[in-house]
Amino acid sequence: MRFHLISDNMDTMIGMRLSGIPGVVVHEEQEVREALSNAAKDDDIAVILITENLVKLCREYVYDLKLKQKKPLIVEIPDRHGNGRAKDSITKYVRDAIGIKI
Repeated sequence: MRFHLISDNMDTMIGMRLSGIPGVVVHEEQEVREALSNAAKDDDIAVILITENLVKLCREYVYDLKLKQKKPLIVEIPDRHGNGRAKDSITKYVRDAIGIKI
């Protein structure tokens, strides 16, 4: 079982490769869909890391895969420019998920 990266940034790709994680660099929505589909079909891949900017391109598709497939785990990661999350993103996720304001 291994990790796989789908990135829109060559710097992120190089950093992950230095840590032993292979992957691909894509920029268009169709490329993202193909890369996710190919990685999901590979039984050896347990975790797909995908940059937040790429998730924005096809959010519905990514979330659909997350909900319908047990494997691989799809994890959104920030690229080298930081993340696009608000300061209270974890609080927002909890509030949206269970309906309780903390």
